[in-house]
Amino acid sequence: MPFDDLRQWIAALDRAGELKRIKTEADPILEIAEITDRVSKSKTGKPGGPALLFQNIKGYPGSQLLINQFGSEARMKLALGVDSFDEFADRIKMFLDMKSPQGFLDKLKMLPLLTEAGKFFPKTVPTGPCKEVIKRDNFSLLDFPILQCWPQDAGRFITLPCVVTRDPKSGKRNVGMYRLQVYDAKTTAAHWQRQKVAAEHYRQALRNARSGSADTTTKEGAPSFASFAKGGNSVAVDLMARTSGGQVVSEKNHPKGRMEVAVAIGTDPAVTFSAIVPAPPDVEEYLIAGFLRAAPVELVKCETVDLEVPAASEIVLEGYVNLDELRTEGPFGDHTGFYSLEDLYPVFHVQCITHRKDPIYATTIVGKPPMEDAYMGKAVERVFLPLMRLTIPELIDINLPIEGVFHNLMIVSIRKSYPGQARKVMNAIWSLGQAMFTKVIIVVDEDVDVQDLADVTLKVLNHIDPERDIQFTLGPVDSLDHASRLANYGSKMGIDATRKWPTEGFTRPWPDEIVMDAKTKTLVDSKWKALAKELGID
Repeated sequence: MPFDDLRQWIAALDRAGELKRIKTEADPILEIAEITDRVSKSKTGKPGGPALLFQNIKGYPGSQLLINQFGSEARMKLALGVDSFDEFADRIKMFLDMKSPQGFLDKLKMLPLLTEAGKFFPKTVPTGPCKEVIKRDNFSLLDFPILQCWPQDAGRFITLPCVVTRDPKSGKRNVGMYRLQVYDAKTTAAHWQRQKVAAEHYRQALRNARSGSADTTTKEGAPSFASFAKGGNSVAVDLMARTSGGQVVSEKNHPKGRMEVAVAIGTDPAVTFSAIVPAPPDVEEYLIAGFLRAAPVELVKCETVDLEVPAASEIVLEGYVNLDELRTEGPFGDHTGFYSLEDLYPVFHVQCITHRKDPIYATTIVGKPPMEDAYMGKAVERVFLPLMRLTIPELIDINLPIEGVFHNLMIVSIRKSYPGQARKVMNAIWSLGQAMFTKVIIVVDEDVDVQDLADVTLKVLNHIDPERDIQFTLGPVDSLDHASRLANYGSKMGIDATRKWPTEGFTRPWPDEIVMDAKTKTLVDSKWKALAKELGID
């Protein structure tokens, strides 16, 4: 680390024996996805299979396509520059634990950390490789080998984009990963789910456009306190209610205007990974990427929009969404293993494309786990734990099982100190950013290894009285949840599988767990070599 760009990362994968070049012709319509799915689920070789660089793409002579770049634990660790995910989590914790120095000696001790932290901030440079080719007209998204992954997909989808937006109120940037369904040569859907940051930027732009004017906005374009005093809050409440938070275009005085958007495709692994990390609201993803790579991300200004993108990106799309335009997006074969349903989303109008010479198109495929996103998700799990502990200090560990597709099941172990604490933890998790989507939370005591699903199953099913220990709540659910009673709104379940205390109303005896005594185990240990030979056990 750091890798300056996607090409350095590909070279590193090659040196590590983690990359295969595919020279057999493959079609971006379904065929590349099927090949990748078979490789990622293969029972031979390393789990997850190798990263694949397709070099003979049907209809795209000379183009190259990278897929499955993060599709193994080894490659995720290589991307993050660590030997274990816990090492990465410890590094995050070190910076989160920084406290104000109390004296001169403390200040001296903090200098190395502060010096290192100073390396993380992004810096803007005059130009970069992504500007090698600039196209303001005579361009087409279909010039790139964009995949259709599954038979019932609505078309081709850009699946590994770093989508850059700016908060109309604060001016802060956000980088998120939201799929883009290609409608035609110059338009796509912008699939930012309702609770994502870019969707909030879109809603804030709606609020500004509805209530803002020359005398009711701040210099940055946000509604002023004066405008709210004149009824700006009521206007915003009415607008959000009529549009269901920007999900529909209302017929009555719907705001008009644009929100600028930029999309970087084929970034270095730190930038790509930062786009999916559940960052604290005030920490931008370019800073996280700098932290990951221990070096600043170099940014360049876009040609046609007031946004910055990584200078070494392979491809950059620049454009805007109209505030009064929604279009049907989907279906799309998603990481749940099912197709996500059609819904309305803003339309991204591309007005300029810049790219490197002979750009490498980076993409991914999602579907029934395990696939590439599973390994990315497990890395995020380790990142998320120290952040969760900031508000839930009793957390010992968490496990988001791959088959739970990361928002359907979270298993949590806690250091229990008072009655009802497991329920407090459940509600705290449901208040944390993207964790609010968790459909089922299981809370166990600290003596349960949440990474051992056999141990979890044994302890949970033995320890619960279902009527007493299961609670239900209503709230936001993931947009991909096809089972909820309404889109984006439904029920969630918490299971308190901790040992119950008398102060929680449990007065029966609690049995000891079956464990052989140490004397007998030592005796058998002394005989085990001979026994193993007789039994044919290694």
